[in-house]
Amino acid sequence: MRFGLHTGYWSAGPPPGMADAVAWADTHGIDSIWTAEAYGSDALTPLAWWGATTSRVRLATGIAQMSARTPTATAMAALTLDHLSEGRFVLGLGASGPQVVEGWYGQPYARPLARTREYVAIVRDVLRREAPVTAPGPAYPLPLPDGVPGGTGQGKPLRATVHPRRADLPLHLAAQGPRNTALAAEIADGWLPAFLSPALDGEARALLAEGFAARGEDRRPDGEHDPAFEVCATVPVAVADSVADAVDLLRPHLALYAGGMGSQQTNFHREAMARLGYGEALTEVAAHYAAGDRGRAAAAVPEELVREVCLVGTPSDVAAQVARWETTCVTTLVLQTDPRALPALEPLLAAG
Repeated sequence: MRFGLHTGYWSAGPPPGMADAVAWADTHGIDSIWTAEAYGSDALTPLAWWGATTSRVRLATGIAQMSARTPTATAMAALTLDHLSEGRFVLGLGASGPQVVEGWYGQPYARPLARTREYVAIVRDVLRREAPVTAPGPAYPLPLPDGVPGGTGQGKPLRATVHPRRADLPLHLAAQGPRNTALAAEIADGWLPAFLSPALDGEARALLAEGFAARGEDRRPDGEHDPAFEVCATVPVAVADSVADAVDLLRPHLALYAGGMGSQQTNFHREAMARLGYGEALTEVAAHYAAGDRGRAAAAVPEELVREVCLVGTPSDVAAQVARWETTCVTTLVLQTDPRALPALEPLLAAG
């Protein structure tokens, strides 16, 4: 199993120690570095900045929000970073949620699966560079059709001037719901789950097989699995003197995602964790979070849930817990942790 490092969301500024952690990862067997964006820092700039001092590690967005950029703008960034990194870029995309898409980007969130299909198809057309890019829409019509208010009718199909380094640059999709997960297997080269548990491996494999079966004949794998398809699961990690101490360190993290990373009506992270049987507890967490009591929200996160979706405890505890993942569909565990914890995990990472 491979390991990645997730640099996480920025708070008020760049995460302390992350530049050193990226450099450490490049020389200590880490497979990939992942960045995030919500409504603060973006996912592409840190990869260009930190990645410029690396030579081996893959550079991946986890995730770049589709509503933040048009498909062609995203494709331009991807082919640019892939050239600059000499073929180490991985494009991780996601639809985000209605709170950010409508509140930050001012765009409608409706029909996210259909929009994702359109978006990915355009990105792939740009990277293949086989012909000027056209798309029928309705979400991303290219060129802009005549008669659209504000349009001039002068748009024409264009082809990227830059020749992509890799026409098959890997494109991964973030997904937590069942339909999105199957879609990732159908149209992407990898799946980016969050708050996954080895206990859900059977369900995950069935959804991926459903997506593989829906592929066109030219991409359909033999059997139920595609050996080239990646599953890069982000897993929070806390290293402490005991499992209980580490669980307490991560309770606020899960409370944030269950209560603050989505609206009261739509929170895909909470729904993903609820599939493990903790729906009632998560409802309590969300209620405390909405009331502004983050301490009670964190305290309401069950220890069992933390242990299901995180890696916690001493380095030897973490190594033992990683063993649960080795027979799952996950190909890369993307560790989201305090950068200062990485040296303590070096034996585990070296073994991976």
